[in-house]
Amino acid sequence: MEFKQQVIEVIAEICQDEVVKENPDIDLFDSSLLDSFGTVELLVLVEERFGITIPITEFDRETWNTPNNIAIQLADFK
Repeated sequence: MEFKQQVIEVIAEICQDEVVKENPDIDLFDSSLLDSFGTVELLVLVEERFGITIPITEFDRETWNTPNNIAIQLADFK
């Protein structure tokens, strides 16, 4: 499975909704699929699964708002 798909799988797990797989451009915050607690949970899971540490200060809702954007940002940190 490619990295982007793995990231989307993790996001779907955190959001507990398959819609992120169907629409990877959905705004997670505007759709109330992700909140501040979910963001922290996502960052912890990303570190566990991929070994990528993202400081919370680097997580900007404008940039990290969709599954596709998150995958792009994480690929830059790899």
